[in-house]
Amino acid sequence: MANEYGTVEELKTRLNIEQTDTSRDSLLTRSLGAASRGIERATGRRFWLDSAPTVRTYNPRRRLVTEADGELLRVDDIGDTTGMLVEAGGNGTAFYEITGYETWPDNALADGEPVTALLRPMNIWAIPITRIRITALFGWPAVPDEVTEAALIQATRLFKRKDSPEGIIGNAEWGVVRLSRRDPDVWNLIEQFVLPGFG
Repeated sequence: MANEYGTVEELKTRLNIEQTDTSRDSLLTRSLGAASRGIERATGRRFWLDSAPTVRTYNPRRRLVTEADGELLRVDDIGDTTGMLVEAGGNGTAFYEITGYETWPDNALADGEPVTALLRPMNIWAIPITRIRITALFGWPAVPDEVTEAALIQATRLFKRKDSPEGIIGNAEWGVVRLSRRDPDVWNLIEQFVLPGFG
């Protein structure tokens, strides 16, 4: 799968591998892919942006949050609202377009963060409907630097595991050490992005 958070070239630089040396590229690519997918599983979200609008359908009853200024419909991360379409339907009715919503949080995309909910100001999402269908560019506007750094650290660690299959590393200077289950630097970088219920 593509959409890794970092490049093989960056990984080679960290590992002091010559850019012209392609003998380990497949292992480096696999390590970077595994690190990237691991970050997605740990955080409960993905940080790359769809290349074309995709459709996702939600049951509003499981995603509604009442706020003082309206009702929020929690959605997956939306990284670009260009051409976004919100429709409601279900209970045997055809889907129809919904307007009169605002993206939430305010200024999310301007701040480089995703839209995570749609707000109906001083209103509610219609109760009789059973599904909300959203067509949008899901993901993040851009991959956060912290995620890229975490992926490269973890990919470096995974690549080096070939030399420590039992989870033990060492050298003459500091002896033998067992690798920790979770890299604290990786966790510190991604912890702020973890969705509630994950991690």
